Amino acid sequence: MLTIDAQVHAYGRNHPGRPWHAVLTGPPEVTGDQMVAEMNAVGVDGAILVSAFTMYRYDASYAVAVQKRHSDRFAVVKPVDPANPAVAEIIADWKRTPGAVAARMLLVRGGLTEDSADPGLNRVLAEAARLSLPLNLHIAGRLDQGIALIRSHPDVQIVVDHLGLVQPHEPPVPKEPWTELPKVLTLAQLRTLRSRSAAPARCRTSRFPITTFGIRSAASSTRSASTVACGAPTGPAR
Repeated sequence: MLTIDAQVHAYGRNHPGRPWHAVLTGPPEVTGDQMVAEMNAVGVDGAILVSAFTMYRYDASYAVAVQKRHSDRFAVVKPVDPANPAVAEIIADWKRTPGAVAARMLLVRGGLTEDSADPGLNRVLAEAARLSLPLNLHIAGRLDQGIALIRSHPDVQIVVDHLGLVQPHEPPVPKEPWTELPKVLTLAQLRTLRSRSAAPARCRTSRFPITTFGIRSAASSTRSASTVACGAPTGPAR
């Protein structure tokens, strides 16, 4: 059985030739070669390489170059900007890119409108549906809006980023980090819905070894919820 990491970021050092938009908590660089070395060290066969939005916003060229160099180890996800009038053409072009497996839209971190009826937001989902291209949807902090968008586009393969929950990069951990998980699980009956649980350790409230993330009690009453790594169902939540 292959071991696939549901999300990794690779990025170069901040420099004038490829300046960062902002700083992501972590090392000053994680190149593709470094990421592959770390994967080899822990027995990870492949990974979904999500272009680092914090540094590069909607420019996925660094991630594309990494995938091209390590095409047997990575597939790539690109953030898209629904405020760009050409977003449909951008998504269609991305679909044709070697190694591309999904697009990504970030509601809060992208500073996007809170209007669920916004034409740009809905254009992204409609184009993803037309192309049968999965869409990673970052709805943490905007659950109600995200759920409305997902329900209004039932034919889109949606991957809910980070379980739809706010997961801070730095302490403190939210006092009740799992409070809104039952709301996310109301989407479990949708056949096109998946949820990616990368980085739940940010919400841990106990020291290592971690015995629970608090998910069990929230999910136990939902019969058909499922989590995924990179679009592959791993089975009922429990």
